Amino acid sequence: MKKTLWLLLCLLAVALIWGIAKYNSFVKTQEKMTQAWSQVENVYQRRMDLIPNLVSVVKAYSNYESTTLIEVVKNRAMQAAAIKVDPENMTEEQLLEFENSQQLLDNAVNDVIVSVENYPDLKAVETYQTFLAQYEGSENRILVERRRYNEMVQDYNKSIRSFPSSLIADWFGFETHPYFGR
Repeated sequence: MKKTLWLLLCLLAVALIWGIAKYNSFVKTQEKMTQAWSQVENVYQRRMDLIPNLVSVVKAYSNYESTTLIEVVKNRAMQAAAIKVDPENMTEEQLLEFENSQQLLDNAVNDVIVSVENYPDLKAVETYQTFLAQYEGSENRILVERRRYNEMVQDYNKSIRSFPSSLIADWFGFETHPYFGR
């Protein structure tokens, strides 16, 4: 009888320790995912911060056509900046809305860059060349950080959906998170 009781207590202790370890690993993975989301927001903000440079350079060298495009870029930037996503409670719809607003801004900026082709003097200006290099760098950073975020989401989602870990995840309310571009 005593052996059975000790065996049950040992099994219960092992299960409890395993459950605590799993819970803590979910929290660590969730924090890594949240940090990766912060990096995504940082690189998008960096791109947003470049837009006033583009506006000032293009305004100095262009005519009405580019002024109209610049207004579109400003409006798209305000719309994109207005969309905030809470990484802890993110839904696929929120992520899609965020992604769409960033895509609209990217399209607007690319339209301005294409319109610059009509202004050979502007293409040669060092400030514009610097802006283009920084903008391309931002776009590359965005791709890298989005990929890293998706990797963190994949690790997190796999960890909470795998059996028997899913039992602990369900019990404590851990839910899957959406990916970029899916």
